[in-house]
Amino acid sequence: MNEAVFDIPRQLNASAPVELSGKGRDEVKLMVLNRETGGVEHSYFNRLHTQLKRGDVLVVNNSRTIPASLRGTQGSREVEVRLSRKVSSREWDALILGPVNDARLPITFADGVKAFMSGNGSEKPLVRLTFSVEGAGFYDFLYKNGQPIRYEYIDAPWPLDYYQNVYGSVPGSVEMASAGRAFSWKLITKLRAEGIEVVCLQLHAGLSYYGDDRWPNPVNHPEEYHVSRETADSIRRAKREGNRVIAVGTTVVRALEAVAAGHGGDVAAASGVTNLYITKESPLRVVDGLITGLHEPEASHLDLLQAFVPRDYLMSAYRTAVAKGYLWHEFGDMNLIL
Repeated sequence: MNEAVFDIPRQLNASAPVELSGKGRDEVKLMVLNRETGGVEHSYFNRLHTQLKRGDVLVVNNSRTIPASLRGTQGSREVEVRLSRKVSSREWDALILGPVNDARLPITFADGVKAFMSGNGSEKPLVRLTFSVEGAGFYDFLYKNGQPIRYEYIDAPWPLDYYQNVYGSVPGSVEMASAGRAFSWKLITKLRAEGIEVVCLQLHAGLSYYGDDRWPNPVNHPEEYHVSRETADSIRRAKREGNRVIAVGTTVVRALEAVAAGHGGDVAAASGVTNLYITKESPLRVVDGLITGLHEPEASHLDLLQAFVPRDYLMSAYRTAVAKGYLWHEFGDMNLIL
């Protein structure tokens, strides 16, 4: 379940925000993949409204990215700690990069903050860390000393603002819910003017990659979500009226389908933690379409996309994206599956 299934040419890894080239966030390319035929169209994200219909409901994840990478020392050795999930006011599941001498030794950070390994995380290689500060004091420490998690294809330490969606408002994701990065307020205003509803939920995204070709197994990768009554009402109304519900990102798919699974296929106001693993065998009770970035499709990500579109259509579209020079990862181009 953890192997990569598609190699991305190095030159197509987007290593910098598109804004630095003088373009707007919404000027990235958009590949439109037809779920039923496998046909592909090529457009730009700021033309998204031309692909949607009056009455469609776009559901975005307004979880805001936190600076989840911390540098510390354990004994005489430097380590990087990447937070994955908040468990309690003091406890986090986290990934430790660097040699760990002795699990009994605390990791010491700036300002005298310490973290102690208190157990195993939700799955290997995550561990449970208990911090010496909690609440507002912890977040003061985190925002003062943390950095955005940065993978090897990002060649500069970009500020946290580049890892935020414009509508992000509820801090909690350790990585950006990147399917929404290309939205601008101008585009959102245009969509609403065209009769396309934009509503939000929260799912606080955990780590998407553990390094060394290791990815999370969704059944061991819990994520916290909240769906408001207003959002649930909009979705139910769209379904009653025969309109489409389009998820902006796999985090939205996971949240909505988790809620539906617990409410007899319907969407209701709900909060909780989900371990839902969506595969090609999973019935999609709520979501009709998906906006997603172009990411290296490790097995579990590919499984979720195959709930929307057959594998051969998907891989053919990916090969087309490579041939057309689409850029990949969180600062790259976008894919709409309808």
